[in-house]
Amino acid sequence: MATEHKIRNIFTTGPISASFIADSIQKHDTKTNIGGHSIFLGQVRADVIDGNKVAAIEYTAYEEMALEKMHQIREAIFAKYPLVCMHVHHSLGKIAAGEICLFVFTSSAHRREAIDACTETVERIKAELPIWGKEIFENESYQWKENR
Repeated sequence: MATEHKIRNIFTTGPISASFIADSIQKHDTKTNIGGHSIFLGQVRADVIDGNKVAAIEYTAYEEMALEKMHQIREAIFAKYPLVCMHVHHSLGKIAAGEICLFVFTSSAHRREAIDACTETVERIKAELPIWGKEIFENESYQWKENR
């Protein structure tokens, strides 16, 4: 019998703060069946593209579709790996270069499963979620970001 894993709103308006990340980690100290955690933090880079420096990325999403797709990804990852828990948070809105825009946190009894699940989750988010990033340059021009 398949277990349905709870999916909550994964979106955060603005950057994801270090205190939020630390608090999320701290909340797991009572879960004594966890032996390994894996964390991925995506940060906005100040790339230089055609001589223009990226100052920020403005993220938008088709939220309803993104939440449904994230639910599908989550169920597939839980079916493949023996995870205790998974948390995913993605920023919406304008995120400045240097700020955190993606936080993926997986936990399991053993490190390898947590690491592999985290890596696969990040790759699937980048490939499958209907989230778009508009790179805003220091001169206020912009271009739509290509996920890599």
